[in-house]
Amino acid sequence: MFESEKGGEKIKMANKKIIAQKEAKVKELAETLKTSNLVLIVDYRGTTVADDTKLRKDVREAKGNIKVIKNNILKRALSANGIEGLEELMEGPNAVVLAEENYLDPLKVVYKFSKAHENYTIKGGMIEGKVMSVEEITTLAQLPSREELLSKLAGSLLQTIAKLAVAVDQVRIKKEEEGDAPVAETVEEKTEEKAEEAPKAEEKVEEKA
Repeated sequence: MFESEKGGEKIKMANKKIIAQKEAKVKELAETLKTSNLVLIVDYRGTTVADDTKLRKDVREAKGNIKVIKNNILKRALSANGIEGLEELMEGPNAVVLAEENYLDPLKVVYKFSKAHENYTIKGGMIEGKVMSVEEITTLAQLPSREELLSKLAGSLLQTIAKLAVAVDQVRIKKEEEGDAPVAETVEEKTEEKAEEAPKAEEKVEEKA
């Protein structure tokens, strides 16, 4: 009887430890969700280890990270933050893509990967605190990145400057063409006048002498 009670106490202690660990995980995840601009829930079933490793690397380089989280932990963390509308996605094994700063770059990485791997599916998520559907998320994922926008803007500015330079050069050429003849005539006339004045100047010098 004593041994049975002792065994029961051990089980209770073990259960309490497990519960405490789960609560700690829920609390930690809830805090992470608060500071995340991107919370993307994906179905990763069928993804090879090599593909998963490559994807995680690319997401990290885009300032995000991927975590495999049990559905009950994720549900409780979302509930702790008062987030609703994602419960129906908590079926089967899920991975969560998180990003605290720029959400677009890691989102584009995951979207591109999902397009190349049919088994990897974006199920839904939350962007900047707003729960979004798959359609809304994929629409955002197809928007140009900040670098792409800056590149397009720079290209547009260069084209505008080039056009302006060509226009200014054409105006200059036109003015030169219109002004060449009169300028040439004026130079020739002045040269002739100088030539005519030279003998007269010599005559005056001789007279004075």
